Amino acid sequence: MSLTIEGTTPPPSPSTRPPERGGRGLPGWAKGVLWAVAAIAVLATTSYLTGLDVLTSSSTANTALRLALPILLAALGGLWAERSGVINIGLEGMMILGTWGAAWGAYYGGVWAGLLAAIVFGALGGLLHAVATVTFNVNHIVSGVAINLLGLGVTKYLANLIFEPLSGNPRQSPPVPKFDTYSATFLSDWLGDLEEMHRAGISDVAGLLRGLITQVSPLAMIALLLVPLSYLVLWRTRFGLRLRSCGENPVAAESLGVNVYLHKYAALAVSGGLAGMGGASLVLLPGGADYLENQTNGRGFIGLAAMIFGNWRPGGLLGGAALFGYADGLQLAGGGEAVLALLYGAVLLLAVIVVVQLLRRRWIAAALGTVGAGILYYIYWSNDELPSDLIPYSAHFVTLIVLAVAAQRLRPPRSLGQRYRRGEGE
Repeated sequence: MSLTIEGTTPPPSPSTRPPERGGRGLPGWAKGVLWAVAAIAVLATTSYLTGLDVLTSSSTANTALRLALPILLAALGGLWAERSGVINIGLEGMMILGTWGAAWGAYYGGVWAGLLAAIVFGALGGLLHAVATVTFNVNHIVSGVAINLLGLGVTKYLANLIFEPLSGNPRQSPPVPKFDTYSATFLSDWLGDLEEMHRAGISDVAGLLRGLITQVSPLAMIALLLVPLSYLVLWRTRFGLRLRSCGENPVAAESLGVNVYLHKYAALAVSGGLAGMGGASLVLLPGGADYLENQTNGRGFIGLAAMIFGNWRPGGLLGGAALFGYADGLQLAGGGEAVLALLYGAVLLLAVIVVVQLLRRRWIAAALGTVGAGILYYIYWSNDELPSDLIPYSAHFVTLIVLAVAAQRLRPPRSLGQRYRRGEGE
């Protein structure tokens, strides 16, 4: 005999309950490690088959790290802005403001003053974007384009006003101090010995690791630490949860007592400050030039592409920045022959992907991968090296290819780019 209380629903019997979901997949950090191991394996194999040690040399890795920093910081800036629901294509202009601020601050107060000035100038650009998009509901793309143009114009005016009397050139600053660099000497020497042995696999890993721990600046250490810090703040704090809720559903967030305007303003100030730091890395790192007009050369847009490639997550954008930085560093270290060898590595990677797709019975994906691998191999086989006019744009080509491949799995914040007025949910 069973007793049922009116107005209640009895719990389902074990036979009618839905089946429990299986265990969760690999955590994000584990997937990142696997991708890093796969990338190193592809590079090591390509280096062995083509005989080009420059693909995994310590000099290439060190150059790639330096060139990846502005892209990484711009990508982090884009992450903060777009997780709050604001599209920020003004990263390029904020970086430009950061380059001028870094040179001005460093000339008068040293490298740390230059870094602080770059953050302030970039944050001002971010706040201006917030005033336009959050307060006045200007279209985000229009405001971002305006920030880029304004950054160019303001820095050109300030350079004429302040730098021309000092350097004699309105497009360039006088020499400014640079950050010191540090190396893990004992470990670097040991890895150097392994690299010089030229053993397949071992020397490749040693060369890449040595480049990452040799002549590293404090700014590089700060930038790398900002990746896990951004994750902890945005995903593990109350402030971060509220900020991300503004990018997913601002009306619902407001109904729960979240000050949407405040969180968007804070996100864009941080976004601009990080982009300004990216500009500072172009001026204050050893091996880089002093301030030059239009010095960023599109790195703000590449940073935005790295963020999209990383699916609006810190770990993913770190991988995207590393990829773009490596492509840029390789063309400086090895020239057209090394960049062409990278196509051979892409052929090997596509071959593995095709096998995986065949095992999963995804015939169309396997066919497309086979065609892509054939085209890349034909380009590699029919050329001794890439034309010199195309080599400086290696990172830009990688950006286009990566975005085309990654476009199928993207999941942006739900309310990204949408206009919002306070009290819309009432």
